[in-house]
Amino acid sequence: MPRNLDLTALRAFVTVVDAGGVTKASGFLNLTQSAVSMQLKRLEEALDVALFDRATRKLNLTGAGEQMLGYARRMLELNDEVLGRLTSKEYEGVITLGVPHDVVYPAIPEVLQRFNTAYPRMRVQLLSMGTINLKAAFERGEVDVILTTEEDVDRGGETLLERPMVWVGAQDGQMWKQRPLRLALEDACIFRGPALSALDAAGISWEIAVEADSIRTVEASVSADLAVHAVIEGTESPYTQMIAHNGALPSLPRIRINMYRSDLSRAEPVDALTDLIRQAYRAM
Repeated sequence: MPRNLDLTALRAFVTVVDAGGVTKASGFLNLTQSAVSMQLKRLEEALDVALFDRATRKLNLTGAGEQMLGYARRMLELNDEVLGRLTSKEYEGVITLGVPHDVVYPAIPEVLQRFNTAYPRMRVQLLSMGTINLKAAFERGEVDVILTTEEDVDRGGETLLERPMVWVGAQDGQMWKQRPLRLALEDACIFRGPALSALDAAGISWEIAVEADSIRTVEASVSADLAVHAVIEGTESPYTQMIAHNGALPSLPRIRINMYRSDLSRAEPVDALTDLIRQAYRAM
C-alpha cells in the first residue's frame, strides 16, 4: 500500500531550515512552536529517519535531512505552482509596497517570494525611501501599503515590531571614542532628531561628518570608521556592528516598525500581502 508524505510537515521542515530554528519558523507559519515541533516529529516518523542532528544545540541537518531538503523543496514548489496557477487566475494587477530601505532585510524578500507563489499574476512594486517621504506618498494615494520607522504610530497604523535604536560603527572601530562625535546620517532621516537630542542631553559634542541621500553611502562611511550611525537593533549591515560603548554613548529611544494600508486597497491579494508581512515581523 503506497504511503503519502504530509505537505504540511514538509513545509514546516523547509521553513525551520530556512529560518534557522523552530522559533522563527513558527512566526512564518503562524503556528505555535510546539505545533511546528510536532510536524517535524511526524515527518521523521513517516520516513523513519532522523532529519536533524540533535547532539548539538546548533541546528544541523543529518545526511538524510540534507537529502530530504532537496526533495521537499521540489515537492512544495510544484504544489504551490499548481495552486497558484489554477486558483488565482482572477487576480491580476499591481500592488505598490513602500518600505524604508533600512528595514527591507531580512523580512521583505521572504514576503515577496511567498506572495509571488500564491499570486503569480500579481506584481508587487517595491518602493524604498525614508519614512517621511513614504508617508507623504501614502497621503497622496501613490502607495497601497507602507511600512514606517517611528517613535509612535499615527491613526490607522499598526505596530508590527518595537525595538531600541542602537549606535553602530565599523567592526572593531574606534571613531565612537572621539569628540566631537562624527556622525553619518541620511538626508531627512527620521532617526536624526532622536540621535542628536540624546547626544545633546548627555552633553556630548557632535558634528555631521557625512550627510547623504543613500543608506549605502552612510554604511560605507561607517564601515570605514569615518563616523558612527544609529539604526534599529537587528538591522545593522554586515559591514558594521553595534557599538559596545558601556555607557559612553547615550541610550536611544525605542522605534516602532508600523504598517499603514490604504482604505482604497481592500482586495484579497492586499489582505494576503499584509498577512505575510505580519507573519514575517512576528517571526523576528
